Formats: sequence, structure tokens, C-alpha cells
Amino acid sequence: MRKKIHSQDDLLKIREELRKQGKKVVLTNGCFDLLHSGHIHIFREAKEYGDILVVAVNDDFSVKKIKGASRPIFPLEERLEILEAIEDIDYLTSFSEETPQKIIAALVPDVLVKGGDWKPDEIVGREEVEGAGGDVRVIPYLEGCSTSEIIERIVYSAKVK
Repeated sequence: MRKKIHSQDDLLKIREELRKQGKKVVLTNGCFDLLHSGHIHIFREAKEYGDILVVAVNDDFSVKKIKGASRPIFPLEERLEILEAIEDIDYLTSFSEETPQKIIAALVPDVLVKGGDWKPDEIVGREEVEGAGGDVRVIPYLEGCSTSEIIERIVYSAKVK
């Protein structure tokens, strides 16, 4: 039985309960297509900024729009199942838009976290979070830990053989 995966509507109700309990909610988002150590690094670091870590995951349609027709490698259900096994993640939800603007504006986390390949002024949802008194954090990027780079290495390795 899945305990971490929730619809956006259910997550908003959970958020209200957490707010009443004084819990600090951290949110990060992404495609998380091929899970790698860079993702784990972000989840661990993000969890340090609060009590509850929410991860919003691009659905298959939005991944295709952002990354191209060959992506995602794994469909949303598989990506969610994999992410659900990560201890640092408390809640998961998905979104179909190209950006998480809608879910961030609705949820208004206390802390919004992105990986180091983002500049703070480019982070979607920054204005809503900071406008509500929250923080936006950028976690340093781990070199060589990009899904696109990993896919390129796999393709190159297959061609070399």
C-alpha cells in the first residue's frame, strides 16, 4: 500500500494539518527519470531544511515537453514507486504542467529547494515562497550527476562496443 503518494488536493489538506502542527515543509521538484546519487544528495540536503519533504514529480507528458520524445525512460508510476522507497521523502505528488508553479503556489512550502544547476532568480515559485516569508535554497550540483549526462554515457558506451 502506498503511503507517500498523494493527489495535489489531498496534499493541500495534509499541508494544512502540518501547518497546524507547526511543521516546516520543504518542497523540491523534478523529473527524476533515472534516479542517481545527485538526486539522493538533493533529497538528503533538502530534508535538513525542515521537518517534512514533499517531492513534486513531472508526469510523463510534461517530461516529454521538457526533455523530448525519448523521455521519460521510466513512466511516472515507476518513478513514484522508486521515490517512495527513499526514506528522506515524506510525500510525493505529480504534476502535468511544464513547471511546478501551480502546486508551489497552492502548497506554499516554507522552503523551496532546487539543485545547483538553477540560479535563485530562475526558480519557479520563488516569488510565492519568499512572499509568504519562506526561503529558497539551491543545493550544490554534484559534477557528473545529471540524468542527461548519464544517458549520454550509456549511449556512448553502447556505440563503443
